[in-house]
Amino acid sequence: MPANSQPSPALWTKDFTLATIANFFVSFVFYLLIPTMALYAVNAFGASDTAAGLASSSFVIGAVVGRIFTGKYLDFVGRRRLVIISLGIYVALGLAYVLADGLPLFVALRTVHGFGFGTSATVIAASVMSMIPPARRAEGTGYFGISGTIATAIGPLLALTIADRFSYDALFITASVVALLALLVALTITFPEREVSQAERESKWSLSLGTLVDAHTVPVASIMLLAGFAYSGVLSFLANYAQQADLVSSASLFFLVYAIAVFISRLFIGRIQDRRGDNIVIYPIFASFVAGFVMLGVSSQAWHILLAAVLMGFGFGALMPALQSVITAKSPLPRVGLATATFFLMLDIGTGIGPIVLGLAIPHLGYQGMYFLLAGIIVVASALYAAVHGRFARTA
Repeated sequence: MPANSQPSPALWTKDFTLATIANFFVSFVFYLLIPTMALYAVNAFGASDTAAGLASSSFVIGAVVGRIFTGKYLDFVGRRRLVIISLGIYVALGLAYVLADGLPLFVALRTVHGFGFGTSATVIAASVMSMIPPARRAEGTGYFGISGTIATAIGPLLALTIADRFSYDALFITASVVALLALLVALTITFPEREVSQAERESKWSLSLGTLVDAHTVPVASIMLLAGFAYSGVLSFLANYAQQADLVSSASLFFLVYAIAVFISRLFIGRIQDRRGDNIVIYPIFASFVAGFVMLGVSSQAWHILLAAVLMGFGFGALMPALQSVITAKSPLPRVGLATATFFLMLDIGTGIGPIVLGLAIPHLGYQGMYFLLAGIIVVASALYAAVHGRFARTA
């Protein structure tokens, strides 16, 4: 080793590894339930399409509320204490679904369950940002995100299998068992607690927008709002599009191929970003994202869908950790928790409103037209990135 070189700071510490495992279990519960709850609401309560959509999206509403308040009160409550409380809610609410005897109660339970998800996920993500050495921030963020990617790949498949072969009650019990695993792992993590300043204590009960959302993070986080909005067109309508185009078999493989592409991308993109700067990876990520939507728009064969999955994996799947690394690097330590909450809040908002807006647009545009429109939205997102960060970003 040359005399002036230094070994890379350790990344895979005990706490980073355990937090990554806990994040997998937290994400796994989300992906177990989100693909099936609209259908469950129809089957169990005779819900209309609109009410079924509410039964599904109410979880996201709860998650948004959880993220908003977690960003502000994370260090007042204490990270360890808050993650234990929120994961306790996460465990209990999965079981409570079994007792729901009407749609209003079910929607209420979904909302509280989402609150537990949003709170616990934000605490874990914010804490991990403090565990990663600054010199390996993008790399570590990418590795941490792989845990959610694996959940994306296997959660929906397992959910549909359990609901079909067993029952929805079995699915709810499975979700609570997985949430319990997240809680047990979290109990073994040493969370990086931070002492709040006197100024923070004085504004503890101030609930102005500036204390709930990190204004400095909003410009970059707005990119994730657009990206989440666009990707919701895949999450919510790919199955419908594939059925219409007689490509159902390939669509069923989409998320598996997508997850593999994301996994591969996170093995090297973070390292390049740490060493060469943000722009060298983020602009190609946007290009891949746009190409994925264009490929969906022209799909007429199975391989088109699968190529789109690869492009999306190197697009949306790689964009999240890349931009999260950007906002963490731009945030002073006392604001990292609020910045992380703001980042995911914007993502949740985009993902939540996307299906509603796009559902209104599809009758006029068709599925192919919608995907071309979403490609244009990602072009706008890339221009926004250039304006708010790209032109200021460091280069190697």
